[in-house]
Amino acid sequence: MIEGYTRFVIDRCCILVRRLGSTSIATMCFVWLVMSPPHASIAATGDGPIVPNVDFRTEVRPILSSACFECHGPDESGRRGRLRLDRRDGGIDRVIVAGDAAGSLLHQRLVAEDPDDRMPPPDSRHRLDADDVDAIRRWIDEGAVWAEHWSFEPPRGSAAPAFEHDAWSRDPIDRYVRRGFDANDLPPAPTASKEMLLRRVTLDLTGLPPTLEAQADFLADDRSDAYERVVDRLLASPAFGERMAVDWLDLARYADTYGYQSDVDRSVWPYRDWVIEAFNRNLPFDDFAVWQLAGDLLPDSTREQRLATAFNRLHRQTNEGGSVEEEFRVEYVADRVHTFGTTFLGLTTECARCHTHKFDPITHDEYYALFAFFDDIDESGLYSHFTNATPTPTLLLDPPETTRRIAELETAIATAEASLDAVTADERAAFEAWFETRSNRAVESPVVPGLVGAYPLDAIVGGGLENEFHADLPGRVAGAPVVIEGAIESGIRLDGENNLNFPGIAAFHRYDPFSIALWIRIERIADRAVVLHRSRAWTDAGSQGYQFLLESGRPSWSLIHFWPGDAISIRGRESLPEGRWIQIGLSYDGSSRADGLGLYVDGLPIEVEVVRDRLTKSITGGAPGAMTIGQRFRDRGFKDGAVDHLQVFDRVLTPVEWRHLHQTSGATVDDANEPDRDDWFAYHRATLDPVRKATREALRKDRRELGQLLDRTPEIMVMADFDPPREARVLDRGRYDRPLHVVEPGVPAALGGFPDDLPRNRLGLARWLVDPANPLASRVAVNRLWMIAFGRGLVATPEDFGAQGEPPSHPELLDRLAIDFIESGWDVKAMLRRLVLTSTYRQSTTGSESAVKIDPANRWYTRGPSARLSAEMIRDQALAASGLLVPTVGGPSVHPYQPAGLWQEKSGRTYPQGSGEALHRRSMYTFWKRTSPPPSMMIFDAAKREVCVARRDPTSTPLQALVLLNDVQFVEAARVLAERVIVEHPENADAPGHSTARIAAAFRRLTGREPRPDEAAMLDELRAEERAAFDADPEAAGLVASTGDAPTRPGLDAAEVATMTIVCSTIMNTDASVTRR
Repeated sequence: MIEGYTRFVIDRCCILVRRLGSTSIATMCFVWLVMSPPHASIAATGDGPIVPNVDFRTEVRPILSSACFECHGPDESGRRGRLRLDRRDGGIDRVIVAGDAAGSLLHQRLVAEDPDDRMPPPDSRHRLDADDVDAIRRWIDEGAVWAEHWSFEPPRGSAAPAFEHDAWSRDPIDRYVRRGFDANDLPPAPTASKEMLLRRVTLDLTGLPPTLEAQADFLADDRSDAYERVVDRLLASPAFGERMAVDWLDLARYADTYGYQSDVDRSVWPYRDWVIEAFNRNLPFDDFAVWQLAGDLLPDSTREQRLATAFNRLHRQTNEGGSVEEEFRVEYVADRVHTFGTTFLGLTTECARCHTHKFDPITHDEYYALFAFFDDIDESGLYSHFTNATPTPTLLLDPPETTRRIAELETAIATAEASLDAVTADERAAFEAWFETRSNRAVESPVVPGLVGAYPLDAIVGGGLENEFHADLPGRVAGAPVVIEGAIESGIRLDGENNLNFPGIAAFHRYDPFSIALWIRIERIADRAVVLHRSRAWTDAGSQGYQFLLESGRPSWSLIHFWPGDAISIRGRESLPEGRWIQIGLSYDGSSRADGLGLYVDGLPIEVEVVRDRLTKSITGGAPGAMTIGQRFRDRGFKDGAVDHLQVFDRVLTPVEWRHLHQTSGATVDDANEPDRDDWFAYHRATLDPVRKATREALRKDRRELGQLLDRTPEIMVMADFDPPREARVLDRGRYDRPLHVVEPGVPAALGGFPDDLPRNRLGLARWLVDPANPLASRVAVNRLWMIAFGRGLVATPEDFGAQGEPPSHPELLDRLAIDFIESGWDVKAMLRRLVLTSTYRQSTTGSESAVKIDPANRWYTRGPSARLSAEMIRDQALAASGLLVPTVGGPSVHPYQPAGLWQEKSGRTYPQGSGEALHRRSMYTFWKRTSPPPSMMIFDAAKREVCVARRDPTSTPLQALVLLNDVQFVEAARVLAERVIVEHPENADAPGHSTARIAAAFRRLTGREPRPDEAAMLDELRAEERAAFDADPEAAGLVASTGDAPTRPGLDAAEVATMTIVCSTIMNTDASVTRR
């Protein structure tokens, strides 16, 4: 409170000094004595004007950060002389004598003449000018009062300054701003005209220009709260959520493709719809943040909350051949850390990935403690090359009618499964009767129904393999495997590169039960060997199908939609023996559960562990080809292994049947002891009970319908923690293949550390983030809202609140707003409403000459905000003014006009231009291809969306004018606007003043105001010149008057349409049109 009051008094006194001159010291001292609270102090030097104490946070620390922290900052690996200048306890007392700059080694080094003594060294890229050195000198002489970096301290709520006779301020915000005016002896600008203010606030809150109806209504509304009513209407508009979402999607690095070279399409637009809807219903920002970071971990999380976590999965992904899966998985996790840091903390966390941050207090270990929060999802580092499978984890996005049918089928399936598991007395009695009739005599062979393929693998004839069950479906040989002595007769040895494949059989779906028997001989244990599969390639995470592998000799049996998150897999606990023939039995019951998988060795089940247990979608996509033995593309084959006698069944075999397949003489009932009696009972139920057979058929039918329904259901990438969590380790220099010591999930100590009462997962991180004690989250969020209203933040570097970022222009105001934001319940609409109702916001953009001279960047907000419209606003304004804009909210991305050949050049694909409404949706719905984003958007500085972007850097280039003049989207909009004003003003265009009426109508639609007389005269002169040109060239007139796919209005004169098209296009190019004032 005292500090804020002191700064206010200092500012006021400095104004008096400037106004009264240096001869009025007595007056100045009188003012100070009267206004000063107890214990306030200020530095004075000689007889000159009183100069305020140096502010360490805003004047000295930024100098030290830029010039000194690289060698004397947080990074211990690069620190020189055991000196830290970023912390009070870093040895700074060795180089500073408080109150004596001349006697301080720090100052001596700064002014040293000897290059060997001077700091920064002459070869440093950093230089201090005289003002920098003087600021440090004065700070030391004033006592070297230390303060931690401003953004790492909790916001402090100071009272807004008070002024006598303050008729200007409408809100405490205005009083904070006015203090800056007065400190610089600047007046505020006049209030903006109603036309200017309406266009400004409409663009700021909806991204669209005001309609003619809205303009007329506001200009005619004389009520004292007319403007407030406009603001409330805009905040309630569906367009509000769309406008807010555009900025957020830059942060979320939203794009419709994966990026990198292949840049394949992906469907993530439901997340965009969620963002729009969340802003429109004013979801509190703390919930908005928590849901996106950890909605899946909330108790009884809803589908909406899980959908929000797609925020973490919108990074680029690759499927390039030769890519290392783990390398890119680590890249994805790192991207999440960087996006979290930029979006919510306003910190450059990425600078600590390879070493301790050079400027901010984030150690190398602390970076990986943050990394650990985002490392626990079951994902692959590569997406599918051969299929369109969505990288896991995913969320199914079934519509309500599908949801109901899914629930019905799941209930029916559960009922059937329970029925098949239940044992009735009648079943037991029937079995006993059957069993006794076969007692005391050998069973030559229990019938093993369901055989669909039998390959003895005894010989290779003409490159083929005999199928004893289906002679017309023989197997095939690729390469030159060798026939050897087998388990039964002959077998085949493989070399890891050749294979046996079996077209026409075993194309099982995930709802189909099946079994496979195969004799194998292992000659050497390898880390990995593909024995049997029906899929495409190992490095393809979406190699949908089934596979039997040997992993360091341990058998592994899996069904996969997308590895690892959508698959079921089991693995034997022991390695299989080498050097002898063994029979492998693989089974699956169609349940999509890991407990429905079976692994048998020599006719007996083996002990297994569950590796994955979530299968929700098809295992047959991506043209997997034939079932294959011995080799797979981009994988390690069954080198030097041998195989014999393959059998395939379209049902699950029972233990009795597996034992029979292994034994050459067949099991007998006489051999059955008590444990085997249950096996025979299972065989009887599976093969001989007609009631159970009908139940199994009904179950299979329901599973098929459910599977096909889910296969058609879209899904989106989301977050879902993997159990058990990964062990997080520091990575040496950020290298995925150089793990160091283990770290626990946590946050930088400079931000207060991680509370003991929160879980160390993403939900705990999210709760820590939005805790009122967090010094950054509310500041960063409210600064971004300020940017929306005023064009630049109170902190001009929204991506960096750290030592290298700009300090806040109004620190006490930022803190006050941060606290108010939390106390409001993180109410986004309320905060924006408050900002746009201030007198600060309502100022005209035309300031006084002194304001423009002293404050050219408008850092002190001495006039209203002014900036070129964003890329989206420029296009959307043209569509809205012409009447072409389609107001539909949400839905898939669309493909409006784009120059031909751009996609072909980048990815060999043809751009699929849309038609009808797809050409005229709001720009935020334009399909965003990362390697070839919409060129007109990029020319107007849209973010590429490859990484998180907190602000766009505006440019001004000739290309921008060329886009507005020549892009078919804008020329078509100009043509349709021209037709509109011609129809609205149908009288003779040559009548006195009538062409001006048409020009004025177009001008108002595009700029929100009437043209000035000089503007109207120039445009009318242009109209006359163009009309003469088009009268002389009807063909050219016809081309211009038919530009674009939008229908032309019948009965209009082509020359007049073409003429007014040029006029409207010219207005679109004016500063009044493309600038927000």
